[in-house]
Amino acid sequence: MSVMCGGSSAPMEADDKIHKICETVKPHAEQKAGKTFDVFTAKSYTRQVVAGTNYFIKVHVGGDDHVHLRVYEKLPCHGGDLELSNMQQSKSHQDPIEYF
Repeated sequence: MSVMCGGSSAPMEADDKIHKICETVKPHAEQKAGKTFDVFTAKSYTRQVVAGTNYFIKVHVGGDDHVHLRVYEKLPCHGGDLELSNMQQSKSHQDPIEYF
């Protein structure tokens, strides 16, 4: 799937890559939230190609609660590292994933 540089993709169902990204950043999300999550399951995402890729991921964290994560993946030539850039809490399954 192609994404215009700087533009966000349409929402997509979370795939194996997105689940792995969530596993990697979960400790950082828990630290930012000040609590641990017993459930941390990616549901859907959008992506934005910049000098790397921003992933905006909707994550189910138990009950009716969700969080939205913005995860930055550096280009491979810069190490390809993942960084939790931002997080929105108190989201629901119905809340659209938007740039934040």
